[in-house]
Amino acid sequence: MFLLCSVNNMDWGMKNRLSQLVQNDGKALFLPIDHGYFQGPTRKLEKPGKTAEPLLPYADALMLTRGVLRSAIDPSITKPVILRVSGGSTILGDDLSNEGIITSVKDAVRLNASAVSLSIFVSAKYEHQSLMSLSRLVDECEEYGIPVMAVTAVGKELEMREARFLALCSRVAAELGAKIVKTYYCKENFEKVVNGCPVPVVIAGGPKAESELEVFEWIYDALEKGAIGVNLGRNIWQHDHPVAMIKAVRGVIHENLKPNEAQQVFDQEKNR
Repeated sequence: MFLLCSVNNMDWGMKNRLSQLVQNDGKALFLPIDHGYFQGPTRKLEKPGKTAEPLLPYADALMLTRGVLRSAIDPSITKPVILRVSGGSTILGDDLSNEGIITSVKDAVRLNASAVSLSIFVSAKYEHQSLMSLSRLVDECEEYGIPVMAVTAVGKELEMREARFLALCSRVAAELGAKIVKTYYCKENFEKVVNGCPVPVVIAGGPKAESELEVFEWIYDALEKGAIGVNLGRNIWQHDHPVAMIKAVRGVIHENLKPNEAQQVFDQEKNR
C-alpha cells in the first residue's frame, strides 16, 4: 500500500476510498472524461457513456462531472468515481482560471463518489481564488472522509511545464490538503516534482501524442521517477484503437512493461 504511514493516520472511510482508487500494487490508472465541462462536445467524447463503456474494464477509476455521471453512465458500474467539482469557465470566456466549486460535497456523497477533483491555477489571474476553493473543499471533504485530487492546471503555456514550476504547484496542493495530485510530466528533473510532494502524484496526459510509443515512454519514465500512475484521457479515447491503447497503458502501470513491450501489446490488440 502506498505511503502506509500516512494512510494509517486516516479515518476508515478515507482509507477505504483511497484503496479503491490506488490498487494493491500502489499504482493507478484513472480515465478522465470530464473535458466537456469547459470544452463542450470534444471529438470522440460527444457521447461520453458510449466512449467510456469499452474502456472501463481496464481503468481503475473514472473521472467525470455529475451531469455526465447521471445522464450517461450505467449506475450498476463498480468502478470508483472521481467527481469533478470545479468549473464555471469555458474556452470561449476571458480566463479559464476563473473557476469555482460547482458541485457540493453532499452531492458527491449522494453519487457515491470515491474522490473529488478540483483544478488549481498557480501563477494565473485567479490563483488565490482556486487555492482558497481547494482549501474549503478539503475542509468539507474531511468531514465525510472523501479524498480530494488537486489538478495542477497549466493550459496553453507549455513552457510552464517544467520541473521547478510543477514541483511548486504540486507541493502547494499537498500542503493545502489534497490526498492525490495530478500534474504534468516533464522530461527533465521530474523526480524533483515527485520527491517534493508528500502525497501520491499521477500524471496528466495533455494533448494527443504523435505516437503510441511516445505515450508509453513518458508513462514508464514518470513511474520510474516516482509517479504512481496516470490520469489519461485523450491519448486513450481519441486514439483509433482506444481499447488496445488502454490495455497497453495498463501493462506499463500494473505489469511493469517496458515501452517496447507495451508497443507489442498494443500491436497485438489492435489487430484483434
